[in-house]
Amino acid sequence: MKTKASIKSNELVDIFQLRLGWNKARVKFFVSFIIALCKVQTLCFNNLARGFEGKARVESNMRRIQRFFANFAVDTNLIAKLIFSLLPEKPPYRLCLDHTNWKYGTANINILMLSIAYQGMAIPILWTMLPKRGNSNTRERRELVQRFLDLFGQECIEAFLADREFIGDDWFRKLIHNHIPFYIRMRGNMWLNIPGKGHTKAFWLFNSLPLNTASHYHKIVCIDGQWVYLTGMKVLNREGKIEFVIVASFNPDPFALIKYKNRWQIETMFKAFKSGGFNFEDTHLTDPKRIAKLIALVCVAFIWVYLVGISRNNNGHPIEIKKHGRRAYSLFKFGLMFIAHALLNPLSIKDRMSSLQILSCT
Repeated sequence: MKTKASIKSNELVDIFQLRLGWNKARVKFFVSFIIALCKVQTLCFNNLARGFEGKARVESNMRRIQRFFANFAVDTNLIAKLIFSLLPEKPPYRLCLDHTNWKYGTANINILMLSIAYQGMAIPILWTMLPKRGNSNTRERRELVQRFLDLFGQECIEAFLADREFIGDDWFRKLIHNHIPFYIRMRGNMWLNIPGKGHTKAFWLFNSLPLNTASHYHKIVCIDGQWVYLTGMKVLNREGKIEFVIVASFNPDPFALIKYKNRWQIETMFKAFKSGGFNFEDTHLTDPKRIAKLIALVCVAFIWVYLVGISRNNNGHPIEIKKHGRRAYSLFKFGLMFIAHALLNPLSIKDRMSSLQILSCT
């Protein structure tokens, strides 16, 4: 006789076994982990082990978790294809690149993440572990972008968005060579060459602008040996000091700043990974290979939660709009609250089934 717990997870097992092609034991663990994560909302393994469904003791669940991360190889390209197949809209997409890091003991955890901007929060698609503190180098970025190109093709990219950390001659050359439209912020004090005018610092092109007024510089300029177009504006930062927001783009585009603003969605995604949802920093893992596996599971849980939030918001249960005009919850948080309640409430069979159907119908 099937228990309520097995009824709850069997459909997910069938869905993911079909999509991943793993053996059933691995898929059952995969599903158990995702369900537990949505319930306990932390990556502390002790708490996750208590969130597994079924009659097994917590100690047994803990050993299952440890064995998975010690022994089982996860093909992150396969996970990327799974996430890609679940995306709520068809390509082309706006890609965002950034890294997030924290410290556990003496270990530095540093993740370079490529994501897809969507309705206020980016969706993770590919990642690599950085074996150091600080920013990525050109080789690490090139390899990550090349993986996306190999898996999904250049035609799937509407725009590539990144912050001031992601600049440089070889990096720009990679994007230009692959005809990837980019919108990358640059530092205001960077030197550039303007044909017929010589060298100047980037901010001088926009220094005479009134505050908060955007301007597109009509001539192509050379930065680190690569030719780009610039759009910029002068603003006041949080300390009340003048700062310049200058975006380099592949093509002349007066709306470059507006498109670049979508980059912020990867920051909201990182918040959902951490304090805003899954509390990633609670994990005690420090080995990069094991953390990469952990990210794979978290990313699949993330897309499921996000899809449920979108579905409920668009189908009769819109998120409340506050007086300041913003949603009371992000689509991710909205979906997470619904799934957690459905999993924890023994009477919410209908809600559980609707959550599962989101995955089976995409």
